[in-house]
Amino acid sequence: MGSPIWGGARPTGRHPGWPDRLRALRVPAGVVTLRPVRFTDGREWSRLRLRDEAYLTPWEPMPPGRWSDHNALVEWPGRWGTLRAMGRAGTALPYALTVDGRFAGQVVVGNIVREPLLSAYVGYWVAEQYAGRGATTAAVALAVDHCFSRVGLHRVEATVRPENVASLRVLAKLGFREEGLLKRYLEVDGDWRDHVVLAVTAEDVLPDGLVGRLLRAGRAERA
Repeated sequence: MGSPIWGGARPTGRHPGWPDRLRALRVPAGVVTLRPVRFTDGREWSRLRLRDEAYLTPWEPMPPGRWSDHNALVEWPGRWGTLRAMGRAGTALPYALTVDGRFAGQVVVGNIVREPLLSAYVGYWVAEQYAGRGATTAAVALAVDHCFSRVGLHRVEATVRPENVASLRVLAKLGFREEGLLKRYLEVDGDWRDHVVLAVTAEDVLPDGLVGRLLRAGRAERA
C-alpha cells in the first residue's frame, strides 16, 4: 500500500513505528504532541487524575477499590512498567499526550493484532482543563495516522458510552463511523455499561489522513 501520506512500502517487523515521537499540532489548547510515556510522568499523572476524579470516573473502567488508591503516585511505576513492556512487545502504543510540553493525558493504541487483521483500538483521556479545546481531537488524529502509516495497521476502533457526548463528538470530527452497540460491555462507574463501537479504516482517510482533515477544517495548524 502506498500513497502521499504513507510515503512508500508498508512497514515490516514486529512493531514498526515505536517508540516514535509524533509531530505536533497547534489547537486552541496549545501545541499538542504525543510521545512514549516516561517514568517521570508519574507525579503529574497522579496529580491530574486525583484532581479530575469527578470528570473522569463516569467514563473509565476501573477495578474494585477507591479512585484515590488506583491513581496514587505509588501506582505509577507498575503501570508504567506494564505499558513499557506492552510497547516493547508490540501489543500497544502507550503515549503521553502533552500540551505545550506538559503532561496532559494519555492516548493508548491497544490490542494490536498483526496479520491478517492489522487492527487495534484507541483509548484516551485528557485533563479537564483542556477539554473542549481541540487537544483530544488532535491527539487521536496523530495516533491514528501513525497507525495507518508507520505502524502498518488497517483498522482502528474506539468504544464510547452513548452518554459521552464529548468523546463521540471527537470521533465524529475525525470521521469515525458508528458500527453498533455493545450491550453491557464494560464495568464503568459501578455498573456494566453499554458502549457504542466506532471505527475507521485506512481507505477512509486517504490521501492525507485525519490530520489533513483537521487542517482543512481549520481545527488545527501544524506547529
